[in-house]
Amino acid sequence: MTSTKDYQHLPNSSDHYCFGCSPVNPSGLQMNFFADQDTVFSNVTIPEHLCGWSNIAHGGVLTTILDEIMSWAALHFIKRITMTKSMNIEFIKPVYIRNPLKAEGKVLEITGKHDAVMEGILYNDKGVACAKSTANFAVFSPKIAKRFGIADDNSLKFFANVFGIK
Repeated sequence: MTSTKDYQHLPNSSDHYCFGCSPVNPSGLQMNFFADQDTVFSNVTIPEHLCGWSNIAHGGVLTTILDEIMSWAALHFIKRITMTKSMNIEFIKPVYIRNPLKAEGKVLEITGKHDAVMEGILYNDKGVACAKSTANFAVFSPKIAKRFGIADDNSLKFFANVFGIK
């Protein structure tokens, strides 16, 4: 898997229970995130309890990983609160539980004041792409995110401190 020494570690908060990224959710993926100039990535291993059929990772779990990596890429590079509007996924090769994976996310295009197109790719331990996704994301100011109940005051404060969201 990718060494993290030349990448910026993106801090996470332990005051939430997100299935994808919370460091305190014992049933979740507990993803950690790192960034370079144009990509956010995470090394992740899918635990046994998230198995689909016969040691194959469940497609919903792969979808979660791709959505999570694209979300963190949006936070880091767009510096706004975002939510997935639509997502297309191509499952290319089987992904096995308990094997190291690398997820990468990046911004493909900012299509307007409130819209962005993201890309996510999931690689196996041999560097082969196993799943790819593109997604349309809604982009929110902190004021709108709070009004819609997308983020509370504590989350907004965290995002502002870490990602420079204003």
